Amino acid sequence: MSNSKNKLTLLAVLAHPDDESFGMGGTLAFYAERGVDVHLVCATRGEVGEVGPEYLQEYTSIADLRESELRCAAGHLGLKEVYFLGYRDSGMVGSPDNEHPESLYAAPVDEVAAKVARYIRELKPQVVLTFDPIGGYRHPDHIHIHEATKLAFDLAGDSAFKSDLPPHKSEKLFYHTIPKGFIRFAVRLLKLLRKDPSKWGRNEDIDLTQLSVDFPMHAKINYSSVAKRKEAASYCHASQIGPTITGGAFRWLFRLFGFGSKDIFMQAYPPPTGSKVQTDLFEGI
Repeated sequence: MSNSKNKLTLLAVLAHPDDESFGMGGTLAFYAERGVDVHLVCATRGEVGEVGPEYLQEYTSIADLRESELRCAAGHLGLKEVYFLGYRDSGMVGSPDNEHPESLYAAPVDEVAAKVARYIRELKPQVVLTFDPIGGYRHPDHIHIHEATKLAFDLAGDSAFKSDLPPHKSEKLFYHTIPKGFIRFAVRLLKLLRKDPSKWGRNEDIDLTQLSVDFPMHAKINYSSVAKRKEAASYCHASQIGPTITGGAFRWLFRLFGFGSKDIFMQAYPPPTGSKVQTDLFEGI
């Protein structure tokens, strides 16, 4: 997987199948469309969660189903390759799955970081993407892979970190964030609709009232030219799609706030200077 000096490469490091599509999928498709090699490291195969029996008829396990859905999405997004770290989905905060010995949450952060660092050295991305410090919606796996990726970004470029691959220092590290103005507005709207904002999502396991954290915005990517690719990728995850995500008031809200065409990122490295909002993650490279 050698990488020429002039070839632009982007690596996204996420936790579960569907994170790539429901999150930063527009950005991934945008850069793939522009000829960038876009790779995805996925920590788990999404083994935990409720899946209707109708979705499992052709699969031996939930993990096989979720991996198939991810590979379908990767095709629509134009990803060059998908890699799995081999951990087990940890479920939501406080669930028994957090304690499973093979879960991502139970794995030492430095162990996970070493695996991610090896992919960084192998693929040589200029830009690395992952979740924000609260993992988007405080999922323990999202937070764990955020911490591991942050550490891996430094390890990959450190000659003291020994592996069979030479060091590689990526030039930029970004965290994908959700605009908190949208979250606050959504909470108010749900209350007006007499719905509980602390039990949102297909499994009612997302507490929107705990997500209002104002992270700085350092980059805004307009992916309107590939929005249909993101939408197609999202529908690959049929077992995960519920009406609260794709239809009704929330679909209208996402379009109103530009979620149908823009991704927002916080820059972690190099430390940002000034107030300019970048429109290209590869700016200056």
